[in-house]
Amino acid sequence: MNTCRVGCACAIVLAYFVLPGSNKSGLAQPFPAKPINMIAPYAAGGPTDTVARLVAEPMRRFFGQPVVVENITGAGGSIATARVARATPDGYTLSIGHWGSHVVNGAYYSNLPFDLRTDFEPIALISSNPQLLISKLSVPAKNLKELIPWLKANHDKAMFGSGGVGASSHIGGAYFLSRIGVKMEFVPYRGGAPAMQALLSGEFELYMTQISGAVGHIRAGKLRAYLVSDKKRQAIAPEIPTSDEAGLPGLYNSIWHGLWAPKGAPRDVITKLNAAAVDALMDDALRKRFADLGQEIPPRNEQTPQALGAFHKAEIDKWWPLMRAAGIKAE
Repeated sequence: MNTCRVGCACAIVLAYFVLPGSNKSGLAQPFPAKPINMIAPYAAGGPTDTVARLVAEPMRRFFGQPVVVENITGAGGSIATARVARATPDGYTLSIGHWGSHVVNGAYYSNLPFDLRTDFEPIALISSNPQLLISKLSVPAKNLKELIPWLKANHDKAMFGSGGVGASSHIGGAYFLSRIGVKMEFVPYRGGAPAMQALLSGEFELYMTQISGAVGHIRAGKLRAYLVSDKKRQAIAPEIPTSDEAGLPGLYNSIWHGLWAPKGAPRDVITKLNAAAVDALMDDALRKRFADLGQEIPPRNEQTPQALGAFHKAEIDKWWPLMRAAGIKAE
């Protein structure tokens, strides 16, 4: 009788641990076993949100699990980034962000509750969208070699527009001016779209902006472009020379996007997430849409976690000192 009781009890316990569908199997389920949450630090409909949703769909097919894009705005993207930094490092909460949220904010804000250098695990570099140096048509310089001496002669009269203090257009413009040794007044607007409209209206002379937002106006003959801040000409606007070709070697500034997990995410999970991201970047529909948006997909060897980690560090090392020297910080 005692033997039966012991045997039955063991059988019940064994069945409890191995019954199909039991969530108490005692064995780790293969990743991912539930939906993945991708936190986008900017509003729905914007460039980062668009990139996130284009990447999420092929990643969903790759995993067979939903990849849900959640938009959390505020503090230039830092609220969303903080949420990921505090999340359980199991690979189910990811951060998609760009140069602003994952580089600029580290120098712009002095009291972030996380460290951009150490609190995230890199997964993959997703895309890049270099900036253009453009002007209104009344600026007499037709190319960069004519523009630089004109700016030196008119730096106290001409003005540089920006989408706001600390915006990519502001920092890109400050970088350009530091390279040519000129100081100019910046005119901040409440975002890139109002700044572009102000430039078209002739309210200021120069502007640095993402190529995707300006190429239509340039081709319509409403604005003039001097260079693209990249090592190579862009497929969306191959007629615009690189900074090297224009005469200012090494003026590289791209609004790139990357994907991260919280620090401590298991290495095998990072590997799987990277494989899904790489697969997504080979998707024909994504590649066509990225091309339409002027989003350049990095070469395969630049899509690894190690490559993003090294690139991210290099960007921080480049931009933080420049921003501090220019006095660009939150008031």
